[in-house]
Amino acid sequence: MAKIIIFGVLDTAELAHYYLTHDSEHEIVAFTINRLYIDQESFKGLPVVAFEDVETLFPPAEYSFFAPMTGRNMNRNREAIYNEAKAKGYQFISYISSKATIFDKSVIGDNCFILEDNTIQPFTTVGNNVVMWSGNHIGHHGQIKDHVFFTSHVVLSGHCVVESYSFFGVNSTIRDYTTIAQGTLVGMASAITKETEEWGIYVGNPAKKVPGKLSHEAY
Repeated sequence: MAKIIIFGVLDTAELAHYYLTHDSEHEIVAFTINRLYIDQESFKGLPVVAFEDVETLFPPAEYSFFAPMTGRNMNRNREAIYNEAKAKGYQFISYISSKATIFDKSVIGDNCFILEDNTIQPFTTVGNNVVMWSGNHIGHHGQIKDHVFFTSHVVLSGHCVVESYSFFGVNSTIRDYTTIAQGTLVGMASAITKETEEWGIYVGNPAKKVPGKLSHEAY
């Protein structure tokens, strides 16, 4: 059991609090956000402290961290907090629902948020800072790299490689043996049948690339 600080005070943080409280042995002790956005002293009955000061109030030697943020800015906002908290010396937990199907939890990296009804088949690895909302099928012999977001009911077939910063919309489908390039955004209900290009947006069935590219610079 670890004592946990959660980053955020919005819906995703509230959900993380609920899941960790009802489906883990961890103890949540506080929430933290950037000082500029603090407009309340407590959330869910726990203190809200400035992220700039969190390591002095809750030393990394005694507390662990969880940043279950959305995929905004192609996961780079979540990556920034992940890296900053790492630099402060924190270790991260991952939450893997007891109602998810996974045979070897050691293949999951840190700061992952994996909700109910996900199926992760054998011989697939999941990197750090990955979110899987409920009900996804993650096929066998695949590789999911860091800072990726799956919404719900995504089917990632076997032997796929998903590069960092990718985002999958609801009900999207990826053909087996496909590489999803860095920063790919797969639209809702889209079907990917071949390798994508970096920072491309893909929509439709079969999916086609939308003209132009996503910015690969954080903003």
